[in-house]
Amino acid sequence: MLQLFQKGGPVMWPLLTASLIATTLVIERIIFMTRARFRENPALRRKIFFLVESGDIEQAKAVAEKSQDPVVRMMLDGLRNKEHLQTALMTSASAELKKYSRGITVLDTIITLAPLLGLLGTVTGMIGAFGMLGGQELGAPSAITGGIAEALIATAFGLGIAITSLIPFNWLNASVDELRHQMEQSGSALEVLISKLEKEYYETSANVR
Repeated sequence: MLQLFQKGGPVMWPLLTASLIATTLVIERIIFMTRARFRENPALRRKIFFLVESGDIEQAKAVAEKSQDPVVRMMLDGLRNKEHLQTALMTSASAELKKYSRGITVLDTIITLAPLLGLLGTVTGMIGAFGMLGGQELGAPSAITGGIAEALIATAFGLGIAITSLIPFNWLNASVDELRHQMEQSGSALEVLISKLEKEYYETSANVR
C-alpha cells in the first residue's frame, strides 16, 4: 500500500488529507445521528399535542422542557412564543436542522474534489511518462506504460474516496430530510391546534359579553 501511495505522485497527499477528513467526518456524524435517534420521542410529541388540544399549554411546556427531542424542542419554542408562532417554529427548526446538516457540505465537496484530484494526478503522471519520448527511454516502451499505470493510481484512489463517501453522504441527507418532514408536520399540527384554541377563546369571550 505504501508503494502504491508513493507511485501515485504528489497529488496523493491532498487525496490522503481528503480521505482522513471524510473518514473523521463520517464517524462523527454516525455517532451524532445514533445519539439523536435515541433522543427522539414520538410518544412525548403525541402527549404534547393532547395537552395543547386540551388547553393545558403550561403543562405542555413543562413536559416539553424535559426532552432532548429536536421536534419537541421546536414545539416548545413555538409554545413559548405563541404570538409569533410561525416565526418561532421556523427559527427553531432551522437551528435544529443546522446541527444535523453540519459537515454535509464538506463531505459533498470531498466527493466532488477527490476524483478531480485523482484525474489531475493521472494527467501530470502521463505528462511525465510521455516526457520520456525522444529520450533514452524511447527504446523501452515498458517504462512509459509503467509510468501511465502508476499515474492511474491517483485516479483510482480519488474514485475510491468519492464512492465510499457517497453512501454516508446520501444517508445523512436522507436523515436531515426526514427530520425536516417531521418538523413540518408537527409544526403545522401545532399551528392548527393553537389557532383552534384561540378561536374557541374568542368565541367564548364573545358569548360572555
